[in-house]
Amino acid sequence: MAAIAPVRLTRDRATWLIYLQLGVFATYLYGLSAALPLLRIDRGLSQAVAGLHGTSMAVGGILTGLALPWLTRKIGRRAVTWTGLAGMNAGVLLVMLGDALPVTLLGYGIASGMGSITLYTGMAALDDHHGPAGAAAISEANAVGVTIGIGASFVISFAAQGVLGWRTALLMTPVLTALLALTMGRVWTPERESTAVRVGPEGKARFSGAFYVAGGVLFCCVALEFCFNLWAAKLVADQTGLSAAMAATGLTAFTAGLAAGRFAGARLALRMAPTTLFVGALALTAAGWAVFWLSEEPVLSYAGLAASGLGASLHFPMALSRVLAASGGRADQATAVASVFSSLAVGAGPFLLGALGDAFGTHQAFLMVPALIGLAIGGILAGSR
Repeated sequence: MAAIAPVRLTRDRATWLIYLQLGVFATYLYGLSAALPLLRIDRGLSQAVAGLHGTSMAVGGILTGLALPWLTRKIGRRAVTWTGLAGMNAGVLLVMLGDALPVTLLGYGIASGMGSITLYTGMAALDDHHGPAGAAAISEANAVGVTIGIGASFVISFAAQGVLGWRTALLMTPVLTALLALTMGRVWTPERESTAVRVGPEGKARFSGAFYVAGGVLFCCVALEFCFNLWAAKLVADQTGLSAAMAATGLTAFTAGLAAGRFAGARLALRMAPTTLFVGALALTAAGWAVFWLSEEPVLSYAGLAASGLGASLHFPMALSRVLAASGGRADQATAVASVFSSLAVGAGPFLLGALGDAFGTHQAFLMVPALIGLAIGGILAGSR
């Protein structure tokens, strides 16, 4: 096993601010994801029409990703993260208060687009602020987000069974945003770092081929994760005979694996060579997928999903770190491009798997997962050379 000299991760107030901003972001992401089936029932929408909300999220992420370099140059990273949170909350409130389909589609798109600029700007700031420990900080930030996001999905579910209804639970996002702004609104990374980024190389310079290979790996990893998020419950139901409602709990096993793996991965990233760790994480996801794909027993299916989530926990942080490392010091431009790659993956990956499922069945369609893993490993090895 390849190893590197241990690197120390120091969690100062600026680090915790970005961690908590990502936690607030997670309440939107997991909250609106949990709310979508409830919204579909309330409005009597077909699955295809309800799925347009995911398309709207992808479009929102692409548009704001294209605008992110300009926005960062104009107002700086600190203002971008708070502007993104403000816009994200506006989108969430549109979904909460809106009843017509165009309004909820717009709400999902705005929340996704504005939330993504907070996510990617925060990741770039962490990477710059922590230097060699940047990958560990990014992994740990995502661990905090996933952990808070699990709680958000339970809040939506609990509220849906009560008198006030699921829409009221969406207020948790603006309430947490306001609390964070009041308590840590003046905190940010040292000015010398953010200034150095803003006056760095011109954003118009071309990125290298290695950068786009890293972007392709990021695309594969995000597409893979969202395929599990949106279609794993369907395969559990098909394979085990569980009801759709019971099979949906399988996603909790995958998400729990994500949370546990990101906390552990933050420590591994300080001690292991990045390529070794990344390929190992993809191999673990492939092993978990094999158990999940072959199993007809609920317990084994859940175990396979948990192992898949454990491996997938490192995919996004490690892939984003590789994009940043290949950017030639242009972290803000790189994260903007990464946002576009990720948004395209969110829109294309689950859609393609669903289309394959309609044509050949969900079981056969899930062969797309090892194909994405193989492409990602190939991209990692090519980029390493």
